[in-house]
Amino acid sequence: MTLSLMLQGTGSDVGKSVLVAGLCRALVKRGMTVRPFKPQNMSNNAAVTEDGGEIGRAQALQAMACGVEPTVHMNPVLLKPQSDVGAQIIVHGKVHGMGDTSYFREKKLELLSKVIESFEILKEQADIVIVEGAGSPAEVNLRENDIANMGFAEATNTPVVLIGDIDRGGVIASIVGTYELLSASEKQLIKGYIINKFRGDVSLFDDALITMTEHTGWQNFGILPFVPAVNKLPAEDAVVLDHSKSSEEKKLIIAVPMLSRIANFDDLDPLILEPDVDVRFVAPGKPLPCEAKLVIIPGTKSTISDLKFFRINGWDIDLSTHVRRGGSVLGICGGYQILGTNVSDPEEIEGVAGTHEGLGLLSIETVIKPEKVVCKTKAYAAHLDCETSGYEIHMGETTGPGTLRPFLQKADMALGAMSEDGRVSGVYLHGLFINDKFRAKFLAQYRGGRMIETSFLNQVETALDILADEMEHHLDIDEMLRMATPVS
Repeated sequence: MTLSLMLQGTGSDVGKSVLVAGLCRALVKRGMTVRPFKPQNMSNNAAVTEDGGEIGRAQALQAMACGVEPTVHMNPVLLKPQSDVGAQIIVHGKVHGMGDTSYFREKKLELLSKVIESFEILKEQADIVIVEGAGSPAEVNLRENDIANMGFAEATNTPVVLIGDIDRGGVIASIVGTYELLSASEKQLIKGYIINKFRGDVSLFDDALITMTEHTGWQNFGILPFVPAVNKLPAEDAVVLDHSKSSEEKKLIIAVPMLSRIANFDDLDPLILEPDVDVRFVAPGKPLPCEAKLVIIPGTKSTISDLKFFRINGWDIDLSTHVRRGGSVLGICGGYQILGTNVSDPEEIEGVAGTHEGLGLLSIETVIKPEKVVCKTKAYAAHLDCETSGYEIHMGETTGPGTLRPFLQKADMALGAMSEDGRVSGVYLHGLFINDKFRAKFLAQYRGGRMIETSFLNQVETALDILADEMEHHLDIDEMLRMATPVS
């Protein structure tokens, strides 16, 4: 019988994604076959599966923790916000349409059936499926159309463990408050709770545990201390960028403007883990740092909106000054499109039809088109004499003289563009910095030619192992498995 267990949280960013990854790795170490699952995800940080589908980046990390390749069934419904009220809907890895809240009222049963279909497929592959919730189950305003939390748990009779983050403050109220807002049947499905990111003397929390258990009847599965190794794991939500800190000890400064619809910002994770690199995420209203040697314009889910956002924040002026001073620029995906002379949207894919003037740092033009390119890609960088790989997720066709000086080459196809002096570049390829040799050669341009090779994926694997070991030590995983009811 396949077991299933769902980790839900008292809110967003309480550690659900990370703890699912850690639990998956811990169970794999016990010799179990494990699969991760998230019914519905909302993120512009997407990963690409081998068959060209899109899923949330967190599920790709969780698949890595399980030692398997990610599949579209690990995240059957993915919402990619394009505005404050609308999102692109990805179902089983493919674009299913655009939607707002009314979309879910109309499509709930259809989406739930797709979710359960994927869940059933994963059950056939594993001893246990570890499910991640989204946001909080106590968001009663979203309960009617929920397929991400209790809506899924009740439909599949999946037992739940609730996660509270003490680092955020108010963890006692968040656990008890969640209990008070759930229905009787939902309360029965929650078997216990975990306190995450504890710092200090655990015994000082004994009275709090008694209070929470008395009010809820749920058992405590353990208190997990803050695990520093988690900082080496890719983050899914852009909220973490607001908490990023720079280091005065690091010498190579790379500036990254925080676009309003920033997407696939995990492209920067391998750079962040470099010993001498200071990746500075520049918040809206703040200038691009003049001491930066490189500015990377990241991906965006809405190129035209973020092109306007870029100018509103005065970053276009900062960037022009940066280039005049001899600085370099790299645009990735939407950031690549922004660097061109113009971006056109004749079919209103992103909004009102029209042509919009770009930053003009690359001799390229982009036309937004409804056909979406989603694929894994291997490429060669002639100017670095090095191969790399990654994935493409974009809607748009880019042409122009700049593409005659490609940043990368794939077989007989040019990828991206470079300025004549080579200091401004752009490409559609996400994940290109995961390749250790490519990253070392790319950064050597800004390190005075020095080659410093580090292993990004080894650091991630080590962090997963450390997290799994800490969870084994501090949590009652045996009891959690006992509570994981066989799925009928």
